[in-house]
Amino acid sequence: MSYAIQHQPNERRFSVSVEMELCVLDYTLAPTPAGEVMTITHTEVPPPLEGRGIASALVQAALDHAREQRWKVRPACSYANAWMRRHPEYEDLRAS
Repeated sequence: MSYAIQHQPNERRFSVSVEMELCVLDYTLAPTPAGEVMTITHTEVPPPLEGRGIASALVQAALDHAREQRWKVRPACSYANAWMRRHPEYEDLRAS
């Protein structure tokens, strides 16, 4: 299923509303000598919506955006970290 994920750069958030419930991925952005690093701090999907691939879609949207911006990513959120490990095509984005 496809979700209409919105990026709210001023809030440092990706979000989507599903069945009137808000699902979010929060991040911070910090400059480093090597460029900007997006740290994914939190991914949240309300329990009634779990198992539908919403969190996965949020992480993928955030990582696709990071790739477009040429940012590195630090997945501090355990879900985002596990997602990146399951999708080796995004490992090149991982900040060292």
